[in-house]
Amino acid sequence: MVICMKTTVELPDELLIEAKKRAAELRVPLRQLLEEGLRARLSKKKGPRRAKKRHIHWITVPGGLPPGLDASDREKVHEFLSGGED
Repeated sequence: MVICMKTTVELPDELLIEAKKRAAELRVPLRQLLEEGLRARLSKKKGPRRAKKRHIHWITVPGGLPPGLDASDREKVHEFLSGGED
């Protein structure tokens, strides 16, 4: 024995219109089309794909900032990198 429950679902108008047209084309009730679509979606075992965590391999070298260069002064750093200061 299959027990059915009535429910209310809010759908965008254009989606409902498209679903009603498709149900008419297939000659099935809208309820059947919605049920089949929901069953198909629920049968997929995979959840949403998650991005793989990336491991960053940092490359470090000995050294540091040149004497007198203030890394918090953006203009001075730009000037140094463009070769304006020795």
